[in-house]
Amino acid sequence: QVQLVESGGGLVQAGGSLRLSCAASGRTFSRYHMGWFRQAPGKEREFVAAISWSGGSTYLADSVKGRFTISRDNAKNTVYLQMNSLKPEDTAVYYCAADGPFRAWPPGAGDYDYWGQGTQVTVSS
Repeated sequence: QVQLVESGGGLVQAGGSLRLSCAASGRTFSRYHMGWFRQAPGKEREFVAAISWSGGSTYLADSVKGRFTISRDNAKNTVYLQMNSLKPEDTAVYYCAADGPFRAWPPGAGDYDYWGQGTQVTVSS
């Protein structure tokens, strides 16, 4: 069983930066591909970024390419989402997700088995 807890959300001005963290429990965390999703009010949950279990591969949504970076520190059982050049349209609840152990890369949107509770990111104009 994997438990995920996001943190680092908050209020930031447009153009600013924020770093989200997702702390994971479970001994096999290092073998899980991880992802970040977000959901804005009245919108469907959308994919933001994913990182392979080794950290060697990443995949970012077009809307955040060049601005966001996903990384992980398996020694700390933590995945990060560094968000730079934030825009008001980035405002959403951000969720950390894990797909499962020893899965193929890249995971599909429906492949994530575990989800955190979400952390609010609000970008003011």
